[in-house]
Amino acid sequence: MAGGRPHLKRSFSIIPCFVFVESVLLGIVILLAYRLEFTDTFPVHTQGFFCYDSTYAKPYPGPEAASRVPPSLIYALVTAGPTLTILLGELARAYFPTPPSAVPVIGESTIVSGACCRFSPPLRRLVRFLGVYSFGLFTTTIFANAGQVVTGNPTPHFLSVCRPNYTALGCLPPSPDRPGPDRFVTDQGACAGSPSLVAAARRAFPCKDAALCAYAVTYTAMYVTLVFRVKGSRLVKPSLCLALLCPAFLVGVVRVAEYRNHWSDVLAGFLTGAAIATFLVTCVVHNFQSRPPSGRRLSPWEDLGQAPTMDSPLEKLSVAQEPEVCRPHSTPYRGSVGINRRTSRWAATAPEVSPMILCHLPSFLIPQSLTSDH
Repeated sequence: MAGGRPHLKRSFSIIPCFVFVESVLLGIVILLAYRLEFTDTFPVHTQGFFCYDSTYAKPYPGPEAASRVPPSLIYALVTAGPTLTILLGELARAYFPTPPSAVPVIGESTIVSGACCRFSPPLRRLVRFLGVYSFGLFTTTIFANAGQVVTGNPTPHFLSVCRPNYTALGCLPPSPDRPGPDRFVTDQGACAGSPSLVAAARRAFPCKDAALCAYAVTYTAMYVTLVFRVKGSRLVKPSLCLALLCPAFLVGVVRVAEYRNHWSDVLAGFLTGAAIATFLVTCVVHNFQSRPPSGRRLSPWEDLGQAPTMDSPLEKLSVAQEPEVCRPHSTPYRGSVGINRRTSRWAATAPEVSPMILCHLPSFLIPQSLTSDH
């Protein structure tokens, strides 16, 4: 409610819904993400490989913790970055409201649940946006891990950790007469390397780090674009969004440069994270916009009536050429309308004829006396 106190709305279902529905769903998503990431509940698909395949023969880059972008750094950034951005944005929106001269922002209601709990609009928005972000973050983890478990695509350094015994497998080394691989190995016991390293090297598609980074930066960039208001400059928000997108791009480049993922793995991760973030922002939090205080949804006709329209040149021409009786603020015509029997035109005798009725009749049905008198 602009310029006054916010609307008060009493609800006894917000706390039970949050505790017994949304919290339970979030807990299920977190449990499933944990099972896919840290347990063998869902075994990784064993995909075969060609002997001496150069695509998977890159050197082993070392454990994930030795990477230039370790998982701990990625998890810290995708958790703290969007959280701080949304927190600062909502605090600024609450303590520095939009000036009256700007486009008004539809406010929310302060919900009163019981006799002690009051949920103000800033608190509701903060919990809603951060809760949806957390849900999407674990959902992105599930999508990435599920894709890795189902496909089992090897990493570029797969053969370095697999260390297959080519002699026992009957593989012949490449020669000028036979430059390409000659045998496709599908034996699950073909690898003589560490089982944990081999299992990790079979989880390349899609790249989970790229998916998490793409999700975080897409969600945050859309929040900055749709919520922040900057006067006098058109480059501040694009600069912030590009600054957010740059680290995600660098993470993908590092994953490829260190032979931990292929380009296709990184691109698939980017698409997965960006798609989930776009869906949640568009369909769940409604572009970070507040709902009307009444809580009533507009009907399709009301929504269509409030949508911006553009006048057609033909409509302007017809308004300019219409008779005075059809224009706004015309006085009602008092009299009778006759019947032309030769042409069988419709007419009726009435003490008062509204101009709006005449405007909806075809021009050949309106007598000349009506338009000439006005």
